[in-house]
Amino acid sequence: MNEDALCPGLGDYLMAQARNNHWSNHRLHSACLRLPSPEYYANRPSFFGSIHIHLDHIVFVDWLYLERLTGEQYLPADVGDELHKELAPLVEDQATADRALIEYCAAATPETLSSVVSFRLLDGTQYTEPVGSVLAHLFTHQIHHRGQVHDMLSATSVAPPQLDEFFLNSDLSLRESELKALNLPIE
Repeated sequence: MNEDALCPGLGDYLMAQARNNHWSNHRLHSACLRLPSPEYYANRPSFFGSIHIHLDHIVFVDWLYLERLTGEQYLPADVGDELHKELAPLVEDQATADRALIEYCAAATPETLSSVVSFRLLDGTQYTEPVGSVLAHLFTHQIHHRGQVHDMLSATSVAPPQLDEFFLNSDLSLRESELKALNLPIE
């Protein structure tokens, strides 16, 4: 893919997505941290079966794609089905992954975004994809699974948080204190 084939402003869009990702994870985790343990770990009708496994999957995939994009190792070599047994370390790890993703997007040039990355899926299938497409996929993956957790929270004692107050200026007052706490730009 050549640089001219990229949408104008793709880097800015991906940067906004990376920041939104961090903010949304913070909001969702804040709600989950208020859940009693039995509700958090409860088996529920969902893709992975529990809130915990969904959240663990999100951070696992973030680290996996960051490895693919940077060539650095983030995941333990002996990773199994679950990275985290408890929510508190998962939240810390997700915040670290979110900041790494923001840094990656901030440093990405048009040349970076139009370059390709090759990687193997967990089943061994080899793929080569444009970096911009990989990032877009990663953000879609996050949104998809956060939506599932959001839905599962609606069946608990903790109300699901509002997750769509990030981009519009008219919603700024609803997110400003959290953006400051996360050291994200107030936009």
